[in-house]
Amino acid sequence: MSELKAVSRLETLFDDGTFTQIDAYAKSAGGDVEVVAGFGTVNDCPVYAFSQDLSVCDGAVSVAHCAKIKKVYDLAVKTGCPVIGIYDSNGVKIDEGFEVLNAYGELVKASTSMSGVCPQISVIAGACLGTSALIANMADVVVAVKDAEFYVSAPSDVTAEQSAKEGTVDVLCDDFNGAVEAVKDIVSLLPANNLTPAPIFDFSAPQAAAAENTDALTIINAVADNNSVVELKKDYASENCKIALASVMGTTVGFVGFDGKSLCPSCSYKAEYLIKLCDAYSIPVVTLVNADGVSKGKDNQNLVALTKLTTAYATATCPKISVITGNAIGSAYIILAGKGANADMTLAWDTSIASPLDADAAVAFLFNDRLAKGEDREALKKEYTETVASPFTAAACGAVDDVCTPEETRDKLIAMLDMLAGKRENTLPRKHSVK
Repeated sequence: MSELKAVSRLETLFDDGTFTQIDAYAKSAGGDVEVVAGFGTVNDCPVYAFSQDLSVCDGAVSVAHCAKIKKVYDLAVKTGCPVIGIYDSNGVKIDEGFEVLNAYGELVKASTSMSGVCPQISVIAGACLGTSALIANMADVVVAVKDAEFYVSAPSDVTAEQSAKEGTVDVLCDDFNGAVEAVKDIVSLLPANNLTPAPIFDFSAPQAAAAENTDALTIINAVADNNSVVELKKDYASENCKIALASVMGTTVGFVGFDGKSLCPSCSYKAEYLIKLCDAYSIPVVTLVNADGVSKGKDNQNLVALTKLTTAYATATCPKISVITGNAIGSAYIILAGKGANADMTLAWDTSIASPLDADAAVAFLFNDRLAKGEDREALKKEYTETVASPFTAAACGAVDDVCTPEETRDKLIAMLDMLAGKRENTLPRKHSVK
């Protein structure tokens, strides 16, 4: 649908008959303005939106263009509504010089001021280059079609698919219709602003219960309401970490799931993104913990990424529940499941392992004398995991709040989410953390 003009794109996005234009008769010095803006409802949610119009001066960004978009941001902040931006422009109107650069700067400020106040969603439907790419990337969620162009410095060989693999694009779609459907799902799951509660949905229970030896996304689908899961950053750090928005008993929940490998920089950045998104709008975060420590190599990258992840968890004031589904080893336990820095409640499967060291290192450290006397290493590892590293041992000292079977996970989560629904947490006065 790349040939659709801006009005048609917005009419496709909004519910039938609800789209109303803003500044429909605005003109720039050279003629019509290269963007269409307006308001209406998307899945019955009030929303402001704009769409750059490639049919007018190739969608070039002008002063009037920026003013029209800025009005959308101003109205959205006043009324507490999300903003959806559809980007398709070949660049800036060079002949307007520094005036358009200043106007661009006002858009940057408007977007950053709104961040964490009202949801912002960018749809990269065509070309989105330079400063436009920066503004689009400031949104809470970036949706792109596969044939889009999305980069700061032109010319570039970076494709939208590559951007998705590197974590810049949160949802990649085959075409504009697919992007619209993704946006509708995301808008429905997010609250209108940071002062309103998350929406309530009709729901049905999942078709299967959570089970052992399944991947994180399968577990998420087993504990979330049926057909409610919207996965984000699907192609980024996909082998070790899954993140998604979904609903549980009709209320929005963010999920972070780890798949049994060591924590790496990419999965740390991916998890940090979801935690910050949920915390901004007071959406509960459920973390499925199955990580055997921290990956080796790239030590400085790991340190920076894990610091950001730890800070995101520790400073988030939204309800936080951790479920140990496999291993919670060493730093992974502290960062992802530890009640000191992260979780309001920690739940563990009865088959899980929580330990400051992996079994090999722990046996070498704790049972060195017994190894020297010839006792079998595998038998000692089994003894360690069944005693010291047992979830029941962790529960006995208060490190875990409850132990359950995998099949009981959804019921346990529902009870914990209900208990934490009224959570209030005051923090020390400050502008923001430094790291």
